[in-house]
Amino acid sequence: MKTINRRSAVKRISALAASVALASDTVSAAPTRTKTGLGIVMYDCKFRRTLLRKQDKSVNLYEPFRFLRHCHSLGAGGSHVGLGAMSSAEAGKFREEANKYGMFVDAILSPPKDENDLPRFEAEVKTASEVGVQSARTVIIPGRRYERFKTFEDFQEFERRGRRMVELAAPIVEKHRVPLAIENHKDQRVEDRLKLYEHIDSEYVGACVDTGNSFALLDDVYGSIEALSPYAFSVHFKDQALTEYEEGFLLGDIPLGQGSFDLRRMMNILRMKKPDLKFSLEVITRDPLKVPCLKDDYWKSVAEASGSDLARSLRFVRNHPANGQTISTLPLEKQVEIEDANIVASLNYASQELGL
Repeated sequence: MKTINRRSAVKRISALAASVALASDTVSAAPTRTKTGLGIVMYDCKFRRTLLRKQDKSVNLYEPFRFLRHCHSLGAGGSHVGLGAMSSAEAGKFREEANKYGMFVDAILSPPKDENDLPRFEAEVKTASEVGVQSARTVIIPGRRYERFKTFEDFQEFERRGRRMVELAAPIVEKHRVPLAIENHKDQRVEDRLKLYEHIDSEYVGACVDTGNSFALLDDVYGSIEALSPYAFSVHFKDQALTEYEEGFLLGDIPLGQGSFDLRRMMNILRMKKPDLKFSLEVITRDPLKVPCLKDDYWKSVAEASGSDLARSLRFVRNHPANGQTISTLPLEKQVEIEDANIVASLNYASQELGL
């Protein structure tokens, strides 16, 4: 795994020409960027958000209008952001601004915890409808399964809770005609997610297809995308750097085209089923995540995976290695520079190499 020190970080940023101007109130890219149809997920910008808040506590990059403008300044084609509950007038203004930029919007929201949470959920879905989103992305089981749950029974309890959340959500998204995109979030393996869709049986409940997450549960890289593609409402498009380590493998977000995955193959699988589907970049700048699939504790919560799944996954890691980034030891300003560089390199790759 490649460690980025300060000197190499500066060299890398210069090479990518990806420095973005720092400002406490307005956030804009320094040079003009290549225009792409690829959107940006707000989690891509966590270090920039932290830095701006450090400079001015009143500034929140995740505020929907601010984030929309930031995405536009980078040449992105969409904004994947939490909208919250807006007034109809405010939602209309947001929709007008997105249309002016020629950008699509994907909302991010939490599912209803229970019946008492339905008013909050419906208010956010109503806003998403008035904004005219492609979809509203959600997660139904918190955390990474193999880190959060100590037993398979613990996981199954949360799986039942997640199913109940979707049962509560379905009538509301159907009422407002907002596609609810449930992300494969290192929670359910693909076959169980498909069973959930079959159980709910709603044209408005489907998938936010994350192109990297299912590999952490030893699902087939491309087979998982193929299985989810008929249900796709949105995409978290990512590349991953895969590296072996003593307890399994490391999974690190990396700029598009620099990792282990065949991105064109992934794109074509999704477009085959959903030709008009719009993709959003998810490149979360951080140290690689550990997937300890050679430890007994991993299998306590991922009981459905087989030995052949493990063997196939480790062969893929061995045959497609790529260096990740280690940035946790760097100061915030350098973390922001690398984060900016990762986003810009990915947008350029999407436009120039994939035609997105």
